[in-house]
Amino acid sequence: MKKYLIIFFLIIFNQTTIKADIPHFVDFKFILNQSDAGKKAQDFLKKKLDDGLNNLKKKEKKLMEEEKKIIQQKKIISAEEYKKKVTELRAGVSSLQKERNKLLQSVANQRAKAKNELLKNLNPIIKSYMNENKIRIVLDKKSLLLADDTLDITKDIMNLLNQKLKSISLK
Repeated sequence: MKKYLIIFFLIIFNQTTIKADIPHFVDFKFILNQSDAGKKAQDFLKKKLDDGLNNLKKKEKKLMEEEKKIIQQKKIISAEEYKKKVTELRAGVSSLQKERNKLLQSVANQRAKAKNELLKNLNPIIKSYMNENKIRIVLDKKSLLLADDTLDITKDIMNLLNQKLKSISLK
């Protein structure tokens, strides 16, 4: 009987150590896109980008109308006046391009800031989850070729993140 008890404990102990040595994985992209804070950040950035692009389209439309007027006036106005208006139009187009680049850079910077903020909050959550469940290694899903779905801890981590972090300040 003692022999069976010892074998039983060895088997149980061996299985728990094997479980701890099996790498688990997290889909970071899914968490960044589907967590509460990630969704709110994406919605904010999408609205900012859409509003900015709509504003730029209006300005672009005005510049195109101005270009048509200049072309229509080409034969009526003097060559110097025509060159002056064309130069002003080119300056407006250049300004519009700079404004577009500034908008895109601003959104990209805020997106990177949001991602870093999420990851900064995610790391301690993953560490504590690893300690609680005796997991020794967690990998990103994108670096895996194949894995058993039972090793996916994405939903658990996302639930913990949603409890801890409701939104990210991007303003």
